[in-house]
Amino acid sequence: MKKVLIANRGEIALRIMRSCHEMGIKTVAVFSEADRGAPFVRYADEAVCIGPAPSNQSYLVMNNILDVARKLDVEGIHPGYGFLSENAEFAKKIEEAGITFIGPDTHAIEVMGNKLAAKEAIKAFGIPMVPGTEGAIKDLAEAKEVAEKIGFPILIKAAAGGGGKGMRTVHEAESVEEQLKLAMNEAISAFGDGSVFIERYVTTPRHIEFQILADKHGNVVHLFDRECSIQRRHQKVIEEAPSSVLTPELRHEMGECAKKVARSCNYVGAGTVEFILENNTDYYFLEMNTRLQVEHPVTEQITGIDLVKEQIKVARGEQLSFTQEDIKIIGHSLEVRVYAEDPQNNFLPDIGTLYRYRKPEGPGIRVDDGFEEGMQIPIYYDPMISKLIATGENRQEAIDRMVRAIDDYKIEGVSTTLSFCRFAIQHEAFISGDFDTHFVEKYFKPEILDHFDQKEEELAALVIGKLFDASNSNKSLGYPTQQITNWKYNRN
Repeated sequence: MKKVLIANRGEIALRIMRSCHEMGIKTVAVFSEADRGAPFVRYADEAVCIGPAPSNQSYLVMNNILDVARKLDVEGIHPGYGFLSENAEFAKKIEEAGITFIGPDTHAIEVMGNKLAAKEAIKAFGIPMVPGTEGAIKDLAEAKEVAEKIGFPILIKAAAGGGGKGMRTVHEAESVEEQLKLAMNEAISAFGDGSVFIERYVTTPRHIEFQILADKHGNVVHLFDRECSIQRRHQKVIEEAPSSVLTPELRHEMGECAKKVARSCNYVGAGTVEFILENNTDYYFLEMNTRLQVEHPVTEQITGIDLVKEQIKVARGEQLSFTQEDIKIIGHSLEVRVYAEDPQNNFLPDIGTLYRYRKPEGPGIRVDDGFEEGMQIPIYYDPMISKLIATGENRQEAIDRMVRAIDDYKIEGVSTTLSFCRFAIQHEAFISGDFDTHFVEKYFKPEILDHFDQKEEELAALVIGKLFDASNSNKSLGYPTQQITNWKYNRN
């Protein structure tokens, strides 16, 4: 494989290209008109515009991407995450074009892309599942009967769902009908499939996932776990590896379970098996993501394994070069997703120009991004600016490094989630490891960040005061004074 097209944009496109470059593989970028000046476009060996800014006119148009691949004699296509990464039709079209899809086959994507099909596939492998329906709910009467049987609260979930869409929590029988209709309508709108099912609602869930790798020769390994419980709107914002609550015995058991899930659909490539953990002891299969995850860097940091390179090697037909026994946990790693969102306004997306953009550096710090100073945050795509990763010999060192890195990260022009992330990782619940997916609703209130800002403003005033004192002192000694104008302390 000498040339790979990356069917994605931004930081993940750039991250994939760098691994390709190290492997001596040429890269092709496809980009929308909004991304013409983006770093990933300049970094690629070749780049082709495939349409206007809206993703449904560019990054989601399969035939335009395939036309570029054919014209430039591309041998492999890497989908990254998001967009077409879990689209079985896209994978099939790529294979039919005689090009290698750097990911699993269409069967695995289809099975694991539907939660009910996934449940059916893993049933024979003895994998724990949350009590609930095995198939789609047919009518209201069945929904009420199931709800009464498993007990409230219940969770209504879209079979083809993801990202919290088509999901409703119901606490009493009187609300079942209304919430069932809302879930079905949202599922149809988001996925074109109104099928929903019911599960018992786990009241204090932790979100634990296992990274797996599988080759075409029957070898499957896991690369340990990631804790992804700090979320807003069912979307992750802080991740760490490994989890602070898993015992070695539970980690081994869940890892072996994740490998069984991969075998249930003859999985090939990199994927993630997600679990709900209850009471830090009981775990249940949630879903499998048939692609590279946003949070994959923390796994790379604690294992030393480049997941993108492994994806490409597997796609080329190579065997995994290591066994389960070869993989060890080295240190601890945290990732915060730096979104252009306002945490003091319900995390609503923000747009604007990055008037100032300075990345943190130093030991144990990694920044995966796709932006530069002066660039605009477009309204057409996910508002993530970057992923900030901090790694240390242990969890506390990783936390300390992350706090320092957040303080060193200078972003002006848009609101970001950095201040929230700083608050979260310094919270007693996070430091102790005693938290779940309800962290935001339990502990976060927008006015908390005012307190953070107040402290920083006091620090800014102190610094300015000292500068003016020094200036006046210099003046009295006859030295030139330094003008201080438009000085602004940036909490990000």
